[in-house]
Parts: sequence; structure tokens; C-alpha cells
Amino acid sequence: MLNSISGVATITRGRISFNDRDITGARPETVVRAGLTHCPEGRQIFQHLTVEENLVAAHIGRGPKSFEALREEAFTLFPILKERRNGMASRMSGGQQQMLAIGRALMAEPQLLMLDEPSLGLAPKLVHQIFRIILDLSQTGIAILLVEQNVQLALECGDYAYLLSTGRCKLAGDAREIASHSAMSELYLGSATEENLHV
Repeated sequence: MLNSISGVATITRGRISFNDRDITGARPETVVRAGLTHCPEGRQIFQHLTVEENLVAAHIGRGPKSFEALREEAFTLFPILKERRNGMASRMSGGQQQMLAIGRALMAEPQLLMLDEPSLGLAPKLVHQIFRIILDLSQTGIAILLVEQNVQLALECGDYAYLLSTGRCKLAGDAREIASHSAMSELYLGSATEENLHV
């Protein structure tokens, strides 16, 4: 879904709009300039560039802030990036690379930040740190679309949730209501029926 929105995957049917603008099938650079950035699963940073070079590569000058201002915001959010700014991205830990991936996505001044499995492969302590940062970002006016396997944490920090199963939306509604919905465990066990999936 996120690949379709960001212009990476080919769309065969349906329509994608953002801010009343049709971006169905738009090229990735057009989507970014429209105000959406995608932080993909597996981080996909430029391994053979330095931390700072990764940030430079992501800056497109879409909004009013200068590169220097955006870089300082990323450094404030993730102090380790400032500490390692001249180091190769490949030599960072998985958690540090995830921070770099989010920092890089923020360099385009997004209105909507799409995060794909940000907790994947991280130690529990780092997972909670990443989710705290996601919560902080949500308070800055950036809308966040989060795809996450850690359902409990995702529902705790989200406002609205969709639960997808084999490409179909099984539940949709207030995140806290879905967290307490009786069908949640049944969905994970594969025994939920259409009758008990309404929120």
C-alpha cells in the first residue's frame, strides 16, 4: 500500500488523492514534492554515504526551511546523527540506521510521513525510543501513516487504525476501541468472522 502511494509500485486500479490532488501513478519525486515521504521497510539508507551525505541527498527544498535548519532539527531529534555525521552509514547499528532513515525522510518537510515497520529488527529498548519519537513528531503537525507489526504499540500511539488481513480491511476505527475489540485475538488466530468485525 505504501509503495503504491509513494509511486514505487504500479497501480492497476483505484485512485490515490492527497490534499484534493490526484497522485495516482505519480512518479516518486512528484509524490515527495506533493508533501508525502516514505520511510521504507528495511530502512534502505545509502550505506556507502556518510550520515550527512544521506541527509543532503534527501533535501529537495520543498518548503521554506533551509537545509541547515532541517539538518539541525534532525540532529536535535536524533543526537547520534550529529555525533556520527561524518561516519559511514553502513557502520551504524540497526537502531541508528532507523533514526537516520526517519531523519532523512524529514528532510523533505513532509505533511504526511509514511513509516513502514520502523520497529523491525530492533531491540525492545530501541523500539520504545523510536515510538516515543514518532509520538513527538505527531505533535509537530506532521500526519503519520504507520504500518507496524507491533500491534500493541501501534494502537497505543495511534489515533485511528485499520487492521488489514490478506489485502482486505477487517477492522477500522478509533485505535483504542480496536485494541479492546473482541475480534482482535480471533483475527490473529484466523477464526474471525465478518459478523464480529464491525467497530
